[in-house]
Amino acid sequence: MVHRMPWGLKRFQEARCLHFVTFSCYHRTDLLATPSARDIFEQTLERVRRWYGFYVCAYVVMPEHVHLLVSEPERARLSVALQMLKQNVAHQLHHLTNDGPFWQARYYDFNVWTEAKRIEKLRYIHRNPVKRGLVQSPEDWPWSSFRHYVSGVEGVVEIESQWTVKRKEQMGIVFQPFSQSQNPRPVSPKNGETRTGHPQQKCE
Repeated sequence: MVHRMPWGLKRFQEARCLHFVTFSCYHRTDLLATPSARDIFEQTLERVRRWYGFYVCAYVVMPEHVHLLVSEPERARLSVALQMLKQNVAHQLHHLTNDGPFWQARYYDFNVWTEAKRIEKLRYIHRNPVKRGLVQSPEDWPWSSFRHYVSGVEGVVEIESQWTVKRKEQMGIVFQPFSQSQNPRPVSPKNGETRTGHPQQKCE
């Protein structure tokens, strides 16, 4: 189903696909510059993930923006889950802004329909701290899903991966992993993918 946003943009919020989502701190200020602020974001992301029932396939928390690769929530539209995530983080870190805005109002949303594009976004997310010069290797940045993909280590945020599937199978949990091959196609696809949302300033 296509949801029309007030400014005339389209989001395929109830399509069975992954979303590469980016949102930034207000005016690109580095409000997530401290380890404690990034820890709070991770903890809040996991709580919201549980509340709304969506998969987190990858993420990275940067000093002034966040990248997520997530599925459609089971219990709300993606826009609602993201709004709750942003509001809860802003509430906990309001002292950093003197009760002013914490986040830019809109977010960037790219619909991921193919395995090749999923891998591309995974690499982009995990390489972001290196590209920005914050660390020399992706594993040196704790606030991302990279370490989980390398070793299967369980962090604050549960990551949807083969490690997770195997662990739940060993626990006897019937688990249906998110399957790209079972997704319906988007309306009027171009090269198997659809760009949606409102792009903010480019995040490198």
